[in-house]
Amino acid sequence: MTNPRFLQIHTLTSYTAALLNRDDSGLAKRLPYGGTLRTRISSQCLKRHWRLAEDPHALHAIDGAEAAFRSRELVTKKVLGALKGRFDDMVIAALEPEFQMAVYGDKGTTKAARQTLLFGAPELAWLTDEAERLAASGDAKAVAEAAKAWRSEFRANIKSMREASTLPGGLTSALFGRMVTSDPDANITAPVHVAHAFTVHSEEAESDYFTAVDDLSGDEPGADTIQETELTSGLFYGYAVVDLPGLLGNLGGDAVLAGAVLHNLIYLIAEVTPGAKLGSTAPYGRAGLMLLEAGDRQPRSLAEAFSNPCKPHLPAAAAALSDQLARFDAAYATGEDRRVLTLVNSPVPGAVAGSLSDLALWAQALPGQMA
Repeated sequence: MTNPRFLQIHTLTSYTAALLNRDDSGLAKRLPYGGTLRTRISSQCLKRHWRLAEDPHALHAIDGAEAAFRSRELVTKKVLGALKGRFDDMVIAALEPEFQMAVYGDKGTTKAARQTLLFGAPELAWLTDEAERLAASGDAKAVAEAAKAWRSEFRANIKSMREASTLPGGLTSALFGRMVTSDPDANITAPVHVAHAFTVHSEEAESDYFTAVDDLSGDEPGADTIQETELTSGLFYGYAVVDLPGLLGNLGGDAVLAGAVLHNLIYLIAEVTPGAKLGSTAPYGRAGLMLLEAGDRQPRSLAEAFSNPCKPHLPAAAAALSDQLARFDAAYATGEDRRVLTLVNSPVPGAVAGSLSDLALWAQALPGQMA
């Protein structure tokens, strides 16, 4: 298919005796669907693990990628922190309130009032250069006055810098977007849309009672520590969509970079575990099925395949997914081009089977078809 607009990514992945994503009470996140509770993994959790993965296919390892940092202390640690030891502390203090308000808004002078923002390395480098330029006079009073005047023109100047840069907000912003309430011009629309993953069956959970024994307690009976946590098992359906023109636009029209991003993203989605409690549960899994679809029509999730809970086994879930896909094909005939990786002998309608490498290379070629 030429000129695909969307890449849809479906996965089925199994985890046993794990606590992948916790709520505010320390229990597994849940979702009611189809009249039953399911175990859930939030999209925020999934995206964080994909973007921070230290992996041969890490996003930050891509040639041309720019780093990004999410914090309420970007100015303190990344901008003014670079001036420490090179300029007088009084000069740096004179800069701080204006730079904090420029980045975080009028209430930005207090850490508690700041929004946690995602800024790219190019933006932070520009801010650092501006801080150095203003601090150069060495006179704290003059620096404070200059910084106040600088802030009045900040939005226009940083907007020009962003327009001249390919990835001003870093690769993370280019993929997953960002919202800056203090500066709407800094907002970036996310071309990668990620659903919350959920179990294809009713939740399977239990309370795990465990103890810790004091090795030096001598003959004293009993445990030194007694605790309880929750463990869950499940086969999860995951779904993500990439708006290909949106991705290209955020990457400055660089089809080679966009292809490299898609290639690595396919590997990360299939292989990277969104897991907590690594030391006590080893929650490592890989997708038992991954289906890619490229097309020019509005995407549609296959979650409905599991509105009626199915057996918690990959063959049953793969069959349910294929049946739902066939029903969509018969009703809508949208004609997506498909590739599938599967560990079970269950054909997927219209999909060419291949390895993870095959799927990643196929996805990598899609941006070049849009030229």
